[in-house]
Order: sequence, then C-alpha cells, then structure tokens
Amino acid sequence: MATIQTQIRIDEKIKKSAVELLDGLGLNLSEAVDIFLRQVILRGGIPFDIKYPEFKPEVIAAMEEAKQISRDPNVKRYSSFAEALEDIKDEI
Repeated sequence: MATIQTQIRIDEKIKKSAVELLDGLGLNLSEAVDIFLRQVILRGGIPFDIKYPEFKPEVIAAMEEAKQISRDPNVKRYSSFAEALEDIKDEI
C-alpha cells in the first residue's frame, strides 16, 4: 500500500494529550488518523455523534459541589428557603 505524507494543524495541547493516550493504546497519531479515515469511509460519514454535551462543564462542577455540600455535616441547614433568606439578610 502506497502512503502519502499529509500535513494537518492541531492544537498543541490536544495533540499532546491525544499522543499520550494513544501511546497507552499502542497506537501512534498516524495510525489513529488512518483508523479514523477508514471508519469515515466505511460508515459514509463521521463515525461518532457530534453534539454538545448534555451539561456544560461548569454545570457538572456546580452539581458536584452541591453534592459535597449536601453531605457535609458541618454545613448550616435551613428548614425553609425563607429562613435561608433571613440569614443572608443578616450577613449584609
């Protein structure tokens, strides 16, 4: 099989992360790109869904923080939202 050299531009951090991950899989970047292109041909398009994640990273981080707070026995608890608002007013 004849091969040709191809040049592509990739963000430096993305390339570094991908190369490290691929190395763990026993692949180099060229082999991974070859696999990707073969799948494009076999499937007649991109071989995976391209869509926004269900939640933005900031939302996921906020949900994790809320979960940690809810499990912390040292966090002040309120019996109602009105009680929490009163506490906030007192701090201002």
